[in-house]
Amino acid sequence: MEEHIYGVCHSDNPKVHNRRAQVSVFGPRSICARNTLSSKQRAPGSSWRLEVRIAQVAPLYESVPPKLYGGTERVVSYLTEELVRQGHDVTLFASGNSETKARLVAPSPQSLRLDENCVDRMVHHMRLVNMVFEQESRFDILHFHIDYLHYPVSVRQKTPHLTTLHGRLDLPDLLPLYRDFHSIPLVSISDSQREPLAWANWQGTVYHGLPEPLYCLCKKPEGYLAFIGRVSPEKRVDRAIEIAKRTGRRLRIAAKVDVVDEKYFHEEIEPLLNDPGVEFIGKSVRTKKGSSSAPPGRCCFRLIGRSPLGWL
Repeated sequence: MEEHIYGVCHSDNPKVHNRRAQVSVFGPRSICARNTLSSKQRAPGSSWRLEVRIAQVAPLYESVPPKLYGGTERVVSYLTEELVRQGHDVTLFASGNSETKARLVAPSPQSLRLDENCVDRMVHHMRLVNMVFEQESRFDILHFHIDYLHYPVSVRQKTPHLTTLHGRLDLPDLLPLYRDFHSIPLVSISDSQREPLAWANWQGTVYHGLPEPLYCLCKKPEGYLAFIGRVSPEKRVDRAIEIAKRTGRRLRIAAKVDVVDEKYFHEEIEPLLNDPGVEFIGKSVRTKKGSSSAPPGRCCFRLIGRSPLGWL
């Protein structure tokens, strides 16, 4: 009977995964690309467990998990900690202020986005890629979350690798890049995300998941609308404000403003915050229990169109 590793996660019963989550990284175990996977018998009569040496490679802009904003880093944290819990040998390449039960390798002492001493963030990411491939023989699989930065090296080495793309793919500049690196195995976070590069080497779609106990149902919301995320033209905070005004509800905005979006914020959004029904909290902070700095309300999130998660 063939055995696969699905979604870079072990499961004793592959049938528990739905169709979209079945990403066969190595293929049947009998024809693994690397003959270095170790196994052990857990108990007499029980199924044996496959232990995998996994490298999780995260961006350095935020810590893992992030202290404030950081969707990709938060998902990498969930995945890393669950793989450790399942007994895999996991190494996390991330900023030095990250917190994990995995082995941490830190190309930078702290996350870069708010580091005033960091002038060139790409320098640290080049070190990140180099550190991963200096150690690549230690791993059974490399799982990248850093977009395309590693492609020129990945295509020239033999360790199985996988790249989950967390961002937009409808940018014209990406077309020639992905035609050059058409063999790179990719995972999407929605089927819609793939459409601009439908011909790429997609291995499957794995939706972003959350730990089951992370959030609890608030049965009595406080009667306001909430916008949580970041301020940028494509996120359309202005439309959230318009919706709140038209419906006569208060709006609380918990969002970061990147340097590249500061001009847009000051010219387009800041004047709209003078309305007494609109409150700008700033960056959203999540506690260990998963609650946000914004009290419970109803979500108001209107994009201009395509999102990596689909059309919103």
